[in-house]
Amino acid sequence: MFSWWIEADKTARKSLIAASLGWMLDSFDVMLYALVLLAVRNDLGIDAATAGSLQSLTLLASAAGGLIFGVLADKWGRTRALMLSVLMYSIFTAACGFAQTVAQLAVFRIFLGFGMGGEWASGAALVSETWKEKDRGKALGFMQSSWAIGYALAAIVNYLVQDVAGLGWRAVFFVGVLPAFYALWVRRSVEEPAMWTAQKAKPSRVSLADAMGGPMLRITLAVTLMNACTMFAWWGLNSWIPSYLRASPDAGGIGLSNAAMNWFIVVMQVGMWFGYVTFGYVSDSVGRRKTYVGYLVAAAALVLAYAYTTTPWMLLALGPVVAFFGTGYFSGFGAVTAELYPTAVRATAQGITYNVGRVASAAAPWMVGSIAQTNGYPSALSITAVAYLLAAAFWVVIPETKGRGIQ
Repeated sequence: MFSWWIEADKTARKSLIAASLGWMLDSFDVMLYALVLLAVRNDLGIDAATAGSLQSLTLLASAAGGLIFGVLADKWGRTRALMLSVLMYSIFTAACGFAQTVAQLAVFRIFLGFGMGGEWASGAALVSETWKEKDRGKALGFMQSSWAIGYALAAIVNYLVQDVAGLGWRAVFFVGVLPAFYALWVRRSVEEPAMWTAQKAKPSRVSLADAMGGPMLRITLAVTLMNACTMFAWWGLNSWIPSYLRASPDAGGIGLSNAAMNWFIVVMQVGMWFGYVTFGYVSDSVGRRKTYVGYLVAAAALVLAYAYTTTPWMLLALGPVVAFFGTGYFSGFGAVTAELYPTAVRATAQGITYNVGRVASAAAPWMVGSIAQTNGYPSALSITAVAYLLAAAFWVVIPETKGRGIQ
């Protein structure tokens, strides 16, 4: 089962570790906000729509960061861009703990989002270019699975800081500066991929317009819109599940304690981790398209069941299954885009298709929060099911990429 890891060379293994740790810490930092959202709202006196808008601002900033860091990764190198992005989101996560007003928090979340957006494109390109074609899906699946570990760690830290130590939501953000030390390890230990180094020594004549336009324009648009729908669904759902679980039944929620909510989230991340990893194995076997569509359709059905379930033990059981299908498909995006676009513009193209999708998804936290405020959480969470189905429909246009070499 793990022969692909054992047979890989040292450079490939180290690149996967670096990208996975970066993505895990990215998740850890950015998801702290969702976990402390109710406490932040009470302390700063903001309503659900405003709280959702702050998360939307983070996603908009991450889209801009992804585009810029994608260009930097193609010009300066994958590891340099990865290091800079981690430093940026770590520093501004800690800064969130000092916010005294909504405006201050918004500014810190914007800069945090900018750094967060740069991590994925740099890490995905790094892994894609150091792993063999037959194992690329599995390697990217493991990289993506580290998001679940980061989210679970964030929930555990939130529990320890608020419930055990009694230090409040600000201290939770202060812990978010720790990933900055990881950036120093990347700078000292991780080499640039040989493929990128060779390309820089003998520059390709392939332009971004050639790679993404012309005959590829239709596919590029479909990939971008598909990703926009999946990210809308994910952020709309996961930005509000912690608040849904915490809110009192009178407010349309489940009424869990902060401690119970955190452990519900940890259990969900177990399903999310297996969803990521399984997607890599399945897509390397049966293809990217079939695996993507299967996950997305299953996610749509499961979200509806989750949104209208009010019994805590049933939510505890459903949570990991929703997370398995409602998140695991992200493992395929790095492989699909790596197999569509050449080395000279790969990180830029991945940054564009991934982060333009984030622009559309930025509306999700605000929209779900606004609907929850007027029509309740079940109706609000249900709109994400529609987004999952729309994402599946775009695979009519996107070609199967399994088995393609990368250039």
